[in-house]
Amino acid sequence: MHFPRAALVVARHFMIYAMEGKVRAHITIEGRVQGVCFRAFTRDIARRSDVRGWVKNLPNGDVEAVLEGAKKDVGVVIANCYKGPPGSLVTNISIKWENYTGEAEPFSITY
Repeated sequence: MHFPRAALVVARHFMIYAMEGKVRAHITIEGRVQGVCFRAFTRDIARRSDVRGWVKNLPNGDVEAVLEGAKKDVGVVIANCYKGPPGSLVTNISIKWENYTGEAEPFSITY
């Protein structure tokens, strides 16, 4: 699978800032990401990767998500968000690394 250059930058950033064990990432995905099943795509990847949290549409057209899990699994979800589902066009993903809380529920779409 081929990932855009930005995904490789995220992976490098991820390796620098994520310590061994569990991590939490609060991300905002920009671009053509609504009306293309981006939330369901993210939910499905997260569940397959054993990542907990949520994803939702924002009024400005972006998609927001909180991801909690093993650092490699959260990295898989973020890398796949750069690709997105068919019909999407991701222009940017901002990532805020937060302290892992362990409070996230099984991954879901919120409204």
